[in-house]
Amino acid sequence: MKKKLPWQHPKSKEEEPKVQELLERIFHSPSYKLAIEDVEFLLSDDTRGVRLQLDYLKPELIMKRHGIKHTIVVFGSARIKEPATALRELEKIKKMVDEHPDSKQLLRALRTAEKMVEKSIYYEEARKFGQLVGKAGKGPQDNTLTLMTGGGPGIMEAANRGAYDVGAKSIGLNIQLPHEQFPNPYISPELCFQFHYFAIRKLHFLHRACALVVFPGGFGTLDELFETLTLIQTHKNKPIPVVLVGKEYWHRLIDFKFLVEEGTIDAEDLHIFTFKESAQEAWEYILEWYRKRNIDLFNGGEQ
Repeated sequence: MKKKLPWQHPKSKEEEPKVQELLERIFHSPSYKLAIEDVEFLLSDDTRGVRLQLDYLKPELIMKRHGIKHTIVVFGSARIKEPATALRELEKIKKMVDEHPDSKQLLRALRTAEKMVEKSIYYEEARKFGQLVGKAGKGPQDNTLTLMTGGGPGIMEAANRGAYDVGAKSIGLNIQLPHEQFPNPYISPELCFQFHYFAIRKLHFLHRACALVVFPGGFGTLDELFETLTLIQTHKNKPIPVVLVGKEYWHRLIDFKFLVEEGTIDAEDLHIFTFKESAQEAWEYILEWYRKRNIDLFNGGEQ
């Protein structure tokens, strides 16, 4: 039998009667934990830089492994529902209003529900757009060009669902929030990621992006849109086609020409993006944008 080395067994009780007690104190000390097993250490302020690296690195390596070279990113409201669901919710609120016609809260909810029925057309358009991207290139199994969303419900769900409809893979970049957030069920499981840091999530949205399509949305949608426009405007990001779907919505929400008139942006900045009304129009614009620049969208962006 091979003799154990000195460090392979504890000091004997004959030499130190309290050896077990002393060792237990060491084993239970936080300092003795392996760094990768010390949750308190990993979540400390001092290790934030390491966590930022890991938040970036894990999705990056997985996407490389799956051959994801370029993405078309879709943003839009998490609150927009598919038409059938929006209609059901409207009918439900109508019945409540009939029972309580003087309720200001219900009347406000009714107006919102009616708006949501109107905007449900964008759910269908986002789904059609996901189908168009999913069928592009060499077919659904070609990951060279892959749809990417924020991974949540609403417009994001619709776009992922469109890719799912045609058997194509799609990516979802979910974010850890104080309240529980579920990914939509149409994301490819192996390409569904959860981030802790918004900054790293934003980085991955643009890291492989060759186009951005933005449907009506709220704060989150506007945040991502204006960050992208700013990066393109300041040449920190290469030019890519940016399409805002739903001209009436965007023109009522933001008076872009007012910014030019006030001198806070240049007139040329209005050419960074365009407006379209449907998934088909958005897709054709993206294809034409690359064709004019003699860039192969489906072969690594080669000229």
